[in-house]
Amino acid sequence: MSKRLIPILVLLGVFSMMACEATNPYDTGPAYDVAANLKTDSLKIVAYLDTAKIDSLYRIYDPSGVVIIVQEEGIGSRPINNTVVYTDYIGSLMEGGTVFDTSIESVARENSLYVEGRNYLPLSFVMGSGNVIYGWDVGFKRLRPGSKAVMLIPSPWAYRDQINNSRIPANSVLRFDVDFLGID
Repeated sequence: MSKRLIPILVLLGVFSMMACEATNPYDTGPAYDVAANLKTDSLKIVAYLDTAKIDSLYRIYDPSGVVIIVQEEGIGSRPINNTVVYTDYIGSLMEGGTVFDTSIESVARENSLYVEGRNYLPLSFVMGSGNVIYGWDVGFKRLRPGSKAVMLIPSPWAYRDQINNSRIPANSVLRFDVDFLGID
């Protein structure tokens, strides 16, 4: 064996041991199972819709699993990617109804969410930019400006198994009551 190969073999050995190390930062555990969680969440949504009293003009069952319950129909073009959307919203857990976020100051105060100094104004976001949960992109693409709707969003299209907010447990189906104010 050549003396030039020995340092290379030593380095390769060190790197291979590092890859097997128990504290490997790239070992994030089992992969999130989108299909299994969608199946579980769809059963929860069906059970919820069987008992929930939500006035509606019609319901849209998107193939993604997101359900959009249109309460007031808007007019005009539906938003597409790169469209700016303006909306007021109330976010709550589908199961239990705990409100976890809102753009409406009175609702924030009623639910002990009020934050001094926060501007309670309509939210604006760009469709398809990743600035909101994926379920919002799915839901708003099915609505026209001026619509009022309830969106039920399965956990894979919301926060999955992450705990993003102390009021949102992992794998929660979310309900958003939205007032779609307009687009740019």
